[in-house]
Formats: sequence, C-alpha cells, structure tokens
Amino acid sequence: MKKKVTIYDIARELNITVSTVSRALNDSRSISTETKDQVRAMAQKMNYSPNKLAASLKSGKTFTIGVIVPSARVQFFASVIHSIELNLKAAGYGILLYQTNESLENEKQGVKTLLEAQVDGIFASLSLETSADISHFEAVVRQGKALVLFDRTMENFNVPSVTLNDFKAGYMAAEHLLKKNFRNITFIAPPQKISIFKQRVEGYLAALHDHCIPAHAHTVRYGTLSIEGGKAQIKSMMAGCPLPDAVIAGDDFTALGVLRQLKEEGVPAGRVAVMGFANEVFSEFITPSLTTIEQQPHKMGAECARIFLAMVNKKNPYDNPEKVVLEPILVERESTGELKVKR
Repeated sequence: MKKKVTIYDIARELNITVSTVSRALNDSRSISTETKDQVRAMAQKMNYSPNKLAASLKSGKTFTIGVIVPSARVQFFASVIHSIELNLKAAGYGILLYQTNESLENEKQGVKTLLEAQVDGIFASLSLETSADISHFEAVVRQGKALVLFDRTMENFNVPSVTLNDFKAGYMAAEHLLKKNFRNITFIAPPQKISIFKQRVEGYLAALHDHCIPAHAHTVRYGTLSIEGGKAQIKSMMAGCPLPDAVIAGDDFTALGVLRQLKEEGVPAGRVAVMGFANEVFSEFITPSLTTIEQQPHKMGAECARIFLAMVNKKNPYDNPEKVVLEPILVERESTGELKVKR
C-alpha cells in the first residue's frame, strides 16, 4: 500500500519547517502569499490530503453534521438537505444523512448512529410516529451537541427550530377555496401527533368559521400521507357519502392520489377542487396542474445552517434558542378552478 503523504513530506521537499507548512495550508496571515502558493502547489503535486481524524482530535470537532428526515425521496426534504449542505460547505462541514421512513424506532436508531459517529450536531424533521417520547433527542442536548429541528417539530421542546407558519398555511388553503365559492371542503390529514398538521387543521377550521360555513360542512379525514392514502380516501367517500366540493390534502402526494382516484371513478374533471402542500416538482406537470402551498425549503435549509453556525460559537448552544417561522406561499394552478355551477 502506498504511504500517505504528510505535511512532514511536504516540508522535507521544500526544505522548510513543518509548522510553516501547517500554517500555509491553514491560510495563516503570518505566512507570505509566495510561500503559501509553493506549499499548495507541492501538496497538489504529492496528492496530499488532510488527516481529518487528527484535526478532529485536536479541535474536538469532526466537521460532520447529521441530518434526519422522514424520506429523502420527497422533494421538499431533498431541497432542505441540499440547502443545508450548500450553506455549511463554506464552513468546512459535510453531512451524514439518515432516513426514518416515518418510523419512531428508525428515528431513535438514527440519532444513536449519528452520535456514535461523533457528529458536531443534528438537524431533524420528526417522523409521523414521534409523539411524547423524545428521549433520543434529549440525549443530543445532554451531550451538548447542537440540535436544530425543522418543519416537523415537537411542542414544548425548547430547542432551536425552523418551521412554516402552519396555522396560516391551513387558513390560506381554505380561504383560497372559499374565495372561489367552494363551501363543502374536506381536509385529509395524518393522525395529529405532529404539531404542524394539527396547526394546519386548526387554520382550515378557523377560515371556515370566519366565513360562516356551518359545522356540517367541516370534514377532517385522517389517514396516511401517500398516493395510496389519497386514493383510499376518495374510495371511502364514494362508498359512503356525497363528494365534497373541494379537498385539501396533507401533502402533494396525497393530493395526487386524490386526483388519480377521482379520474378512475369517472368523476368529471373540475367536479372536485384539489390542493396540497409542499409544491413538489411533479405538481406543475400533472393534469390538472396542482394548486399547493410552497413551504420555502431552500430558505428553511439556509436558516437551519445559520442557526447551527451561531450555536457552535456559543458557550451554551441552548441559551435563548432561536425559533424561525417562515411564511407559506400559495401557488395557484388548474386543480382549483372557479366553481362554475352549484353542486
């Protein structure tokens, strides 16, 4: 096996001290530009790469961050991850990704694995199964590691977070439909363990109340957030009750399932208005194109990175934890066209 090149080898080739090589590679102001250029050129010629393990032992940092998400296949989470990585790269950090697939046990294992990997901090969006038991995240805080929750967070857990104004998002979705004269509006949501979905439902109900919609028109149906979940909800509605004027789905995948099943059931296009959350890439390209709520994933990732970098420079990273709340953005498309006739 070829011997790994060290700063001692570079120093020997240039006939300078090891400390000079070290300071040059770290861009020290005490080293001239000419010397820095010589050292960097020799390092490149000799295929030198820094010993990250030695650097981490010296600094107490691994410059690695753990990111835990329900699924990286969902474009919203993929966009947040990309933004986190992009905004931490300049500070020398890399990321380790762990997917929970909406499982609490997977989430616990992910935290354990990342802590064992000695990450400097963890960014996490909770699984749908996470409720009262957050002992695994409390362990991160006890170890003094930086923990930033994003999108899906836990009420009464006082750590830094970056979320959407989810009450406003639910209100905005319902009001958009109400302004187009839809009155019988159903909301499809997952079980209310995670606060963001609870707040969206509360926003939806508040909008209906403010527009004097009677209680019998308030329908919240609970199920899984997926294409199959959306299809199952429409099958259930078709079997037991008249279809609503409009459906607000908990995410764009569920909304896609709703649209597909309506088509399979032979429901005329435009008979039921449909909208979702997240503004997934496919939302613009399906037929009809999907009205949705944009959750600003790129800004969410950038804010997570900014908060983390501020935390690692604090004596107590949890002193006055920052809570950032982003504004939802309505993206109107074809799936919520104007109500033309009385249902």
